[in-house]
Amino acid sequence: MRIESFLKESPMFCISLTARRFDALTVRLLEADDLNFLEALILATLFFEAPAAVRPSQLAETFGSTRGNVSHCISSLEAKGLVQRKIDPQDARAYHLTLKSQGKKTAVRVIGALDKVQREFENKVGKDTLQSALRVIRSLAGSAS
Repeated sequence: MRIESFLKESPMFCISLTARRFDALTVRLLEADDLNFLEALILATLFFEAPAAVRPSQLAETFGSTRGNVSHCISSLEAKGLVQRKIDPQDARAYHLTLKSQGKKTAVRVIGALDKVQREFENKVGKDTLQSALRVIRSLAGSAS
């Protein structure tokens, strides 16, 4: 098709296609634990931040997501028995998140899987090349308005 020459030069198409392929990879990677990518990131965050308190608003800001989306993921993780909400002792309107025992085990598996994919990317293109590509993508994302 004639559009193919345009698509080969289009950063928007390339990033969109890559995002769809990464979404499919994420589904395969996390399907055994019945998690989506944001849920996996929340588990990893709670694991690495413990024992510090983590609020949902912090997660939304850190991941560039909405509070509603994070809240939905937290409810899903809670229903799966992986996290629990605890009322903030300083502010009864807020709560903190903590990993339950099964959540810690799942977080370790998820972190291992994400780390393995990261190493595969680094081995395929080189760590410096990957970091350079990330800088370019972030630059393009920052200028898209």
